[in-house]
Amino acid sequence: MDKDKYEELKKKRQFKKFTYRGIETDDLLKLSNEELSQLVPARARRRFQRGLKRKPMALIKKLRKAKKDVPVGEKPPHVKTHLRNMIIVPEMIGSVVAVYNGKVFNAVEVKGDMVGHYLGEFSISYKPVAHGRPGIGATHSSRFIPLR
Repeated sequence: MDKDKYEELKKKRQFKKFTYRGIETDDLLKLSNEELSQLVPARARRRFQRGLKRKPMALIKKLRKAKKDVPVGEKPPHVKTHLRNMIIVPEMIGSVVAVYNGKVFNAVEVKGDMVGHYLGEFSISYKPVAHGRPGIGATHSSRFIPLR
């Protein structure tokens, strides 16, 4: 699919514009790290002020590389990471990140409304409890039930 045909299709299917704290996605991408850090919550702001370390920067570089080689209108290949504590920045929008949950990598497509959240929030690390019937010893009345 070529670029002008993709743009025409995009105009035909007009979606709700995403804004993060009143700023649209295109403008978010133009913000510097200092300006972005003023928009995010306090914990993320502190993290940005202390500087982006080597591992998060390496992940962003890999995501850039994966996005660069993709034709218009297609999803990029996923990039595996263990960085559950990585804060999602606007540059990551549209990427597919495989986040490790301790057992497997869960593919997460980064969308605009995920900005400011952690990657780990979208890859659950435990199996939610499915409550069934109570077993022996679960209640006081079960003491009087003979075991044999």
